[in-house]
Amino acid sequence: MEAATGATRAQRLDDYVTEVGQPEVAEIRELAARLRGSRLKMVNSTAVGGGVAEILNRLVPLLEDAGIPTKWEVITGGEEFFAVTKAFHNALHGAPYEGRPHWFDLFLATNEENRKRMQFDEDLVVIHDPQPMGLIHARDGAAREGKAAHWVWRCHIDLSHAHRDVWEFLRPFVERYDASLFSSPAFTQGLSIPQFLFFPTIDPLADKNKPLPPEYVEEVMQRFGIDTSRPVLTQISRFDRLKDPVGVIQAYRIVKKYHDCQLVLAGGGATDDPEGAAVLQEVKEAAAGDPDIRILDLPPWSHTEINALQRGSTIVIQKSLREGFGLTVSEALWKRKPVVASAVGGIPSQVIHKLTGMLVHSVPGCAYQIRFLLSNPDFARQVGEYGHEHVKENFLITANLKRYLLLFLILRRQRG
Repeated sequence: MEAATGATRAQRLDDYVTEVGQPEVAEIRELAARLRGSRLKMVNSTAVGGGVAEILNRLVPLLEDAGIPTKWEVITGGEEFFAVTKAFHNALHGAPYEGRPHWFDLFLATNEENRKRMQFDEDLVVIHDPQPMGLIHARDGAAREGKAAHWVWRCHIDLSHAHRDVWEFLRPFVERYDASLFSSPAFTQGLSIPQFLFFPTIDPLADKNKPLPPEYVEEVMQRFGIDTSRPVLTQISRFDRLKDPVGVIQAYRIVKKYHDCQLVLAGGGATDDPEGAAVLQEVKEAAAGDPDIRILDLPPWSHTEINALQRGSTIVIQKSLREGFGLTVSEALWKRKPVVASAVGGIPSQVIHKLTGMLVHSVPGCAYQIRFLLSNPDFARQVGEYGHEHVKENFLITANLKRYLLLFLILRRQRG
């Protein structure tokens, strides 16, 4: 396994028996045994920051432990390349696109530089998101050398409102893959290749999700100046306009008229997101010195602190304007927290309205549901419990691992 980030001790499949049961772990090992001898490569655009890197940092060791040698590589690029791919990302989520004429050429040139740097000797290659999509050109050279690998494109973003110009540029690359993987049926496109539904998942044993002593949770809350004797509203997200942190502040101010509460906006940035610093400044200006708003710009290794912030919160918010999936929702649900979240992207797969959380469509709607939960603590506890069970059934990393193994078997059988 190769990864560009320092992780805690790699978890092993047997560690998950207490969470998912021995039969589930045994089934995963049986599926992996059918793939013995196969090798896998995962490629994405950042080793730290963002949900994709977190997933790979936990998934790759489990693939290794299951007996599938797996290499994780990260593409490189200059500041302008990542500014271009950020613009692509926003446009694919439906934002306006004002690209410069040379941007498509820069995208192709940077992918070509990475293709020349990397080796593709594996039996299956999974490319994550648009940034490294152009690496599919490596398949032609490998085929000439008699290496018939399977290539899969894993899309973690919401394409339901994709900007036409950007999508039409990227689509020919997508259709050269053997299959595409999406986080929600709403994200799929009219493609000529098979499309599969792959829910992102959380690792219950990761530092961000493992159980914590109550005294540590209290220590972290005090460290950040948060008063646990009053309600705490928290959103954990990168400082990204699509996460709408300013909208969260607006909702909090409505709630504040009725409940003496506090707001925590905690997150950081990713190496492939050049807009983070500007968004963080916008959030600070919107907070306007309110002593009950805590804006925490956390480094990427703050997993245990984030865990404690979620566990110490009364309600967790995820007011995204667009969302690929929003794993912070599953993280909060796993901790039995009532969640108020926007009905966008993959969030409705996690939050079933009034059962595992509350779905909203606007700032006033977000404020209303927060007020409702604060006024009905028994109901809030109930949706938290149901949310935990929903995540256990659908959104744990062992389910993701099993989906990948099944996909590999399907692709191998189709070729055989």
